[in-house]
Amino acid sequence: MNIHHINKIAVELSIAPDRVKATAALLSEGATVPFIARYRKEVTGSLDEVAITAVRDRLEQLDELDKRRDSILSSLDERGLLTDELKDQLEKAKTLTVLEDLYLPFRPKRRTRATIAKEKGLELLARCLFEVLPGFDPMQKVLEFVDSEKGVRSAEDALAGARDIIAEWVSEDADARAALREMLLTRGKITSRVVTGKEEEGTKFNDYYAWEEPVKAAPSHRILALRRGEREGFLILHITGCDDEALRWLKTHFIKKDTPAPGQVELAVTDSYDRLLLPSLETDVRLALKTRADEEAIKVFADNLRQLLLASPLGEKSVMAIDPGFRTGCKVACLDRQGKLLRFETIYPHSSEKQSAEAGRTIIELCEACAVDAIAVGNGTAGRETEAFLKGLQLPDRIPVVSVNESGASIYSASDVAREEFPDHDVTARGAVSIGRRLMDPLAELVKIDPKSIGVGQYQHDVNQVALKKGLDDVVMSCVNGVGVELNTASPQLLSYVSGLGASLAKNIVSYRIENGPFKTRQDLKKVPRLGPRAFEQAAGFLRIRGSSEPLDASAVHPERYSLVEAMAKDAGCTVKDLMADEALRKKIDLSHYVSGTVGMPTLTDIMNELARPGRDPREQFQTFVFTEGIEKIEDLKRGMKLCGIVTNVTAFGAFIDIGVHQDGLVHISQLANKFVKNPADVVKVHQHVTVTVLSVDLARKRIGLSMK
Repeated sequence: MNIHHINKIAVELSIAPDRVKATAALLSEGATVPFIARYRKEVTGSLDEVAITAVRDRLEQLDELDKRRDSILSSLDERGLLTDELKDQLEKAKTLTVLEDLYLPFRPKRRTRATIAKEKGLELLARCLFEVLPGFDPMQKVLEFVDSEKGVRSAEDALAGARDIIAEWVSEDADARAALREMLLTRGKITSRVVTGKEEEGTKFNDYYAWEEPVKAAPSHRILALRRGEREGFLILHITGCDDEALRWLKTHFIKKDTPAPGQVELAVTDSYDRLLLPSLETDVRLALKTRADEEAIKVFADNLRQLLLASPLGEKSVMAIDPGFRTGCKVACLDRQGKLLRFETIYPHSSEKQSAEAGRTIIELCEACAVDAIAVGNGTAGRETEAFLKGLQLPDRIPVVSVNESGASIYSASDVAREEFPDHDVTARGAVSIGRRLMDPLAELVKIDPKSIGVGQYQHDVNQVALKKGLDDVVMSCVNGVGVELNTASPQLLSYVSGLGASLAKNIVSYRIENGPFKTRQDLKKVPRLGPRAFEQAAGFLRIRGSSEPLDASAVHPERYSLVEAMAKDAGCTVKDLMADEALRKKIDLSHYVSGTVGMPTLTDIMNELARPGRDPREQFQTFVFTEGIEKIEDLKRGMKLCGIVTNVTAFGAFIDIGVHQDGLVHISQLANKFVKNPADVVKVHQHVTVTVLSVDLARKRIGLSMK
């Protein structure tokens, strides 16, 4: 463990060094973030998942920095270029950018104008022009470097070659690169203009045809939009705005008072800036902007995904799920309380009156035969019309009709996972089943789909895909472990996100369950092939077994603390089951009596909370949502209408709201509240029920402007 890394992270994150060190040790042993946050509070000083994740990520970044540093040192040493001074500079480099700047002059490179000039024997002339050598006037010696055989035909050729060498020295100077890069980042501007002849074709980017704003203020969504416009061939981007300041700095830094040929050095410095430094640093700044934009976009996506995954579940109810459609009909799947497919039919309520009447009879018959408790209707094409059809059947009030966001359902229905679950049904049946299961338990169903397909991101295809996957996987794991998983009913996909398991062990658990029947206790997990003590330690507390002979198996109390709870029950003169059922017995317990070297008040408090509400689902109570009646398509909208809506996506510039017209409307950040809003996520969250006012309707572009003021 690198103590320098520990201290650096402690300062950066404002966390005590001993806590960082303890967290790093747990991570190095293979402990997951959810496990550390939930079951090792005494070790870390009760750091939460956010802090632990930050420590983990920074450790990884510093390790990568060290690996690159070692690679550079090794390369320089092998080539005999490593001096003590350079080694010291490289070892003190605190960022990858500084490291690469120091290495740049020594990096193997293709032939450049400078290397060609050096081959012509002009490096000495360049040195004489660039440095102050007492009593030496290079301008008087320049003719000595003229050599037609080497391609130096005149004094001007010699000077031009020397300037090329000086220009490269300037461009590879670490101090110069750092100073000018900082200028561009803090005082530069990002500009865009339309590619000539693309004005008509690229209208979706017309806001950026003549755009300019400070680099430091450019928001994530705009950076990604500009880059997309450039990538698609409609925009030309540049980082500008610091030319005069940069040249002044370079001339002051490189043209010494006694330089024998200041005019030549000035020409070289100007050439270096225009030809070498600016293009290179513009690339650096654009990369920095992209990295910043990616981080912000991934955070927005992760926050939205968390809210979607933790949406209120209907619970174990018998559900009729309908994937609506006009011409191809509505696919109807009836599911039992565990999500098992009981019946599948196709109805045509939007065709002829005869078919509509027949569809109505089918729905009523299925509701009775399958004891349906709720009906889930996909919110895609024909969704509102299907809702209206169902409400016209005068079904019992006890059967709510609920609109369900079906984003990604088609991805699931065509996946290997869906084929394994329903080998005898086609994609239409699988899609309907997915809609129904999303209503019953959004988390359990959505983990089967790539999060990028769920539709709650912001330019998710434009950001770094490795970083995106890591960020979203963290969120899914956090949500799954935060809610807990029923061991005897969970799918392999859900189990794979449980702390310490992964895809392979998840499949082994399901295979064991199929071959041996339901798990009777958590201890039975140890019989699963390849599930060793470390995996058991990490996973056991997040897995639930209802009906186990061990009552604590249905709770989040970790098996390593069962003996502690048994001691509490013994001291209270009762059984563990009695302790869980009787609040009066729990109130008699003095937790301070059970504090030890490994167990402190945070863990004891968690245990008591679990005994009071074992296996409690942290998600909010389910509430039925109903769209405004009579508003089913964008043409029905009128300025000033007040409508009910559901937040489907939160971005840096506002929130998208489903108001039931098959096209989400946008509440711009300026319209979210009657006060200044810096971050839309402070006001709204995905799946939140809101009331909005229609501000504008653009039928041609299918854009709806809304307000929550």
